[in-house]
Amino acid sequence: MPETVFYALEVMLNGLMAGIMYALVALGFVLIFKASGIFNYAQGVLALFAALTLVGIMEGQVPFAHLINAIFGTSFHTFGFKVPALVAILITAAIMTLLAVLVERYILKHLVNQEPIILFMATIGLAYFLEGFGDVMWGSDLKSLDVGLPKGIDETIESLTSDWFGYGFFIDRLDIVAAIVAALLVAALTLFSQYSKQGRALRAVADDHQAALSVGISLRFIWVLVWSIAGIVALVAGIMWGSKSGVQFSLSLIALKALPVLMLGGFTSIPGAIVGGLIIGMGEKLFEFLIGPLVGGATENWFAYVLALVFLVFRPQGLFGERIIERV
Repeated sequence: MPETVFYALEVMLNGLMAGIMYALVALGFVLIFKASGIFNYAQGVLALFAALTLVGIMEGQVPFAHLINAIFGTSFHTFGFKVPALVAILITAAIMTLLAVLVERYILKHLVNQEPIILFMATIGLAYFLEGFGDVMWGSDLKSLDVGLPKGIDETIESLTSDWFGYGFFIDRLDIVAAIVAALLVAALTLFSQYSKQGRALRAVADDHQAALSVGISLRFIWVLVWSIAGIVALVAGIMWGSKSGVQFSLSLIALKALPVLMLGGFTSIPGAIVGGLIIGMGEKLFEFLIGPLVGGATENWFAYVLALVFLVFRPQGLFGERIIERV
């Protein structure tokens, strides 16, 4: 087989790996939508905030150091010690759970049974607040994140493919880890959603807040639970993206790439988030490889959104989404 074909296969594999990274962010959107029926605009910022917090804790950084130093004329920046990665991850997970409690207490509880657009606007406000709060708390400089995940080319895959095909495939080991983590997350979340009492309660809350309350479902508990899980998923996505490209405020923009993923997979389907991510990741890489040179390149910036637009026209509920029928 010609080398071009093998290169195209390599592009497809790397596209699938990139799609898994998109899907990690999309999972958080699906969870919130299943529990409240709204699109959580803040999910990308949650991933950024989780990654910033994790780096700050690992480096022993003093929270609000710049603000404290400006007010009191001090020069404290770190506590003088570093925290092991696993301990820092557990602390960050606890902080994301606390954040879920605060979001429910001070935002969501006042918006029970409101129109979805009102809840959506609330998440936009939350996104900008968390972005500014994270800036003040941990600083806006680019940070590197290293929690011990393997990085760089997988030499085993390169060696095997070189022996089999005469062409070594370049696959990042971090992408392989992300694929395994995503598979475990999807399996766990699917089992939780389908077979647990709380998972069934999530769907009831999304359908009708007042009806769920009338049958004894604690709306406040469900919202805290689902925002906590979404926060943990955001932490996982933040770790993967932060390890790959550094922790910076542009990390919050990955939420925009998760939108086409949701439109393809469906806003209510956990497995659909993964499938949509794989389609988007592989599609944009292949399109850039095949068509990009003919149109001047940079097709990865818009291909996913054009594909999502096509789906919106012909199948608005996505591949795995539930078809909504309303009688008027």
